[in-house]
Amino acid sequence: MTETEDAKEDAKEDAWAALGGDPALLARVSTVVRDGVLDARLPVRELARACVGVCALAAAELGARRAGLAEVPRVRVDDGAVGTAFVSERHLLIDGRAPVTFAPLSRFWRTADGWVRTHANYPHHRKRLLSALGVSTADVPAVESALAERSALEVEEAVYAAGGLAVALRTPGEWAAHEQARVAAGPLVEHRRPDTAYTRVLAPSAEGPLSPAAGVRVLDLTRVIAGPVATRTLALLGADVLRLDPPGMPEILDQHADTGFGKRSATLDLAADPGAFEALLAEADVVVTGYRPGALDRFGLSPEALVERRPGLIVAQLSAWGADGPWAGRRGFDSLVQVATGIAAVEGTAERPGALPAQALDHGTGYLLAAAVLRALTERLDGGGGRVVRLSLARTAAWLTGGIDRDPGEGEAPGAPDAWLAERDSPLGRLRYALPPVSFEGGPDDWARPPGRWGADEARWR
Repeated sequence: MTETEDAKEDAKEDAWAALGGDPALLARVSTVVRDGVLDARLPVRELARACVGVCALAAAELGARRAGLAEVPRVRVDDGAVGTAFVSERHLLIDGRAPVTFAPLSRFWRTADGWVRTHANYPHHRKRLLSALGVSTADVPAVESALAERSALEVEEAVYAAGGLAVALRTPGEWAAHEQARVAAGPLVEHRRPDTAYTRVLAPSAEGPLSPAAGVRVLDLTRVIAGPVATRTLALLGADVLRLDPPGMPEILDQHADTGFGKRSATLDLAADPGAFEALLAEADVVVTGYRPGALDRFGLSPEALVERRPGLIVAQLSAWGADGPWAGRRGFDSLVQVATGIAAVEGTAERPGALPAQALDHGTGYLLAAAVLRALTERLDGGGGRVVRLSLARTAAWLTGGIDRDPGEGEAPGAPDAWLAERDSPLGRLRYALPPVSFEGGPDDWARPPGRWGADEARWR
């Protein structure tokens, strides 16, 4: 097994610097290098390794501070564990059944002048797509016919105007010329510190396995993959994570089973019962949001409003396209960001676009988001005040396409995924699932609880 331990690894250094971490701590990280993991034309393995590595280091740093340890525990990043976790949805089994990852209408389509990719996994998105195309039923040939008559950009605009999701294929150069690409010029992790006082002091971690986030209360207002991966990681590290969804909009079962480990799930109508949310916010340490920038503002849930009402709060905001620019308010998913930013063109051929070997923008940004929260918790130990951190899939895409060098070193064979899989019973059935890749000395190696049924818990803290 090839294992390296040094403080110089460009992607890891870049990510740790973006998080505001002490560069000297990078020496605590070692890597088990494996060939063939997340193999792609772009350096996906290196991105995945860096995101998981800095997340584990941020966890070890916070755990050491809260437990009063003399030094930060050592972190071990195994490419095999990372690669398995980045495709966790493909390894999931529920009572032996494999999940459905993409619906029939979520795919690449030929247009009159190129390609578009659509996302229609949710029923309301599928309905809006069909409406924009003038197609009455979810019939693949009918959609193909409708798209073949239009230009890619025409489809993109028409579907988005209808509230659906479709993105035209762009080359890296075409994306670079797009106004939304200016998000690439911003920081990988945006930090802001509102001028407020902190009023809640976290107790030292209890004896036993190191739980850096023990006692931390996290309100999880996210959906799909990146946000839930971040909060799933915080739950692994001991946080009390309460996911809130609007009633009547259930999460896709397989998605919930994959990313619901360690968390509780409740429904809450923010418009009908604002008092219930305020009661939760009054005792929260962290709020993680994954809706479009501005979408929650009408409920008084902008980062600034949240921190004003809850001094010392950490707000972590995730978006597809970034908080600014003409596409800031657009919905987006990993697959669509790959298409817009030129990744699909790089990974494909002149005849057909391709895709990354994993939804790496989602998973990578999720681990970075968790790391940003952990680092904010550590910084808060040194002084009061709320923190706001922002990340976007588009910015992570820019880092992948232009900011990461491929590791030229050789490693061991990737190994069988079974080494990083486990099974357990749950309210959803017998689960086979990917183990967490975040690993450090004395830390947890699995979640304390499996996912429960979506929306089955009470909207209250333990």
